[in-house]
Amino acid sequence: MTNPNLFLPPEWAPQSAVWVGWPHLRSEWGQAFDAARNEIALFVRALSAVTPVRIACGSREAFGSAWFALEAEVMTDRVSLHTLPAGDIWLRDTGPVFAHSGDQSIALDFRFNGWGEKYVMSGDTMTAGGMASVERVQRQSHDFVLEGGAIDVDGAGRLLTTRQCLLNPNRNPGWTQAIAESELKRAFAIEQVIWLGEGLRNDHTDGHIDNIARFVGEGRVLCQHASGPDDPNAKTYTAIQSNLRAAGLEVIALPSPGRIADDAGAIAPASHLNFLISNRKVFMPVFDEVLSQKALTAMEAAMPDFEIIGLPARNILSGGGAFHCMTQQVPALTEERF
Repeated sequence: MTNPNLFLPPEWAPQSAVWVGWPHLRSEWGQAFDAARNEIALFVRALSAVTPVRIACGSREAFGSAWFALEAEVMTDRVSLHTLPAGDIWLRDTGPVFAHSGDQSIALDFRFNGWGEKYVMSGDTMTAGGMASVERVQRQSHDFVLEGGAIDVDGAGRLLTTRQCLLNPNRNPGWTQAIAESELKRAFAIEQVIWLGEGLRNDHTDGHIDNIARFVGEGRVLCQHASGPDDPNAKTYTAIQSNLRAAGLEVIALPSPGRIADDAGAIAPASHLNFLISNRKVFMPVFDEVLSQKALTAMEAAMPDFEIIGLPARNILSGGGAFHCMTQQVPALTEERF
């Protein structure tokens, strides 16, 4: 049964805190491990200037490392460290989705199966409970697999997602589009599900929406267009724009990062859309000096009421995502600014 008092605020609504993951599994990061920690520390310093940050530390070593990197912010209470079960840093997917239920905060909790049982790590299925416990909020559990990066809402009844992810049999075998829509409407109290098809090439999440289309206002969405003749996602970007416009949305396309490969030469799922919006600022991942600067300029024009901050994320990308994937916001219950 749908909770009639449930409301999932859009990301640009006021936030009381943001959770951030801190790498502790060196085997998952290889040579990028220390550099990724440095990029995350830079991100946390910038974010904590506007929003309190809670860091999920999956080990004692991670706790000590985060303290050493962010001691000044910890000492001013802008950053707090929490040891809780966590496999890796991708809290958007392993953590709960924080929402409002009347005048209370609530943690929406879904089953997590390691992105279709491809990346099963100890602790990931307990991360959501740990975060909800720290926030001291009630959990509302749903008995189906869903990652937070697979959905995006505009706070006006619309939800974006992809068929590649939500209808993938490695998540919820037997789901049809009709069943998925019914479950999403029940879980999030939304009215319309807008479906896209495929996500980015080599995206281990099976096409999460937060890499390809993001709401930045009611019925207003950002996507990307191809950058260069060798852009590996050119056809995907064209299809996304067409489908979004067909759904009646206002569509703005930013330059993509183009062709970015990992150390082995494989195409990496880089996206300028894997940004975090927090208390009137947008933290956008930067992958190079040319295309990322063009994307920053385009985003400034598309979101004039927000300050756009570009920060390096090339090493974070080596782990599979960027700023949105590794965070989870806690919406504020009031308009108070933090």
